[in-house]
Amino acid sequence: MRVTTVPDPEDLTARARIRDAALWHFGEYGFERATIRGIAETAGVSLGLVRHHFGSKQALREACDAHLIKVIRRMHEQVASAPHGVPNPVAVMGPYQRYLGRALTEGWAAPLFDDMVGIGERWLAEADKSRPEPPTVDARARSTLIAAMALSVAVLEPHVSRGLGVDVRSPEGEATLLRAILDIYSHPLMSPEDAAAIRAAIDRGQATRAGG
Repeated sequence: MRVTTVPDPEDLTARARIRDAALWHFGEYGFERATIRGIAETAGVSLGLVRHHFGSKQALREACDAHLIKVIRRMHEQVASAPHGVPNPVAVMGPYQRYLGRALTEGWAAPLFDDMVGIGERWLAEADKSRPEPPTVDARARSTLIAAMALSVAVLEPHVSRGLGVDVRSPEGEATLLRAILDIYSHPLMSPEDAAAIRAAIDRGQATRAGG
């Protein structure tokens, strides 16, 4: 099998090969069914070397999450240094698609998700300073939903490609995806008046349930 991930300076080390093999096995079989022996065979190392570097399967999974956190932070640093260059989330996270799908739906990768929320929260706090009207929902809540939606693009890549009618991993597909994301984020989906009316309805519903 061929294990493909985003290049990293550490990727020539045995430790990195073991981590990449673990990303594949955890994504393919799930944490419970993946075995240290299978990971060692894919990485081309001994079982003892896996245990030497990581100690346990749990620690190996944590190392996988830590690597993805580093990948995501690197992506955000690139955006911060070149704000008009928007990275393709599928290109960045696509190699980890099966791992992310397993991790997020089976309840692992909390540090990864929380780190994304923290990054988004800091960005929103800065953006809110120039927002015409004050937000009615705190930055952490908004960032939590943005992180979930951002990760879903990579995890649901086959469906996104089918819906857009083009492979989002191709240059044409990347441009289509980024234009769609840009349009969504730059244009409100409803008027301020409609949003206020819906908020009022939510508040009334809460008040009714609390009183009834």
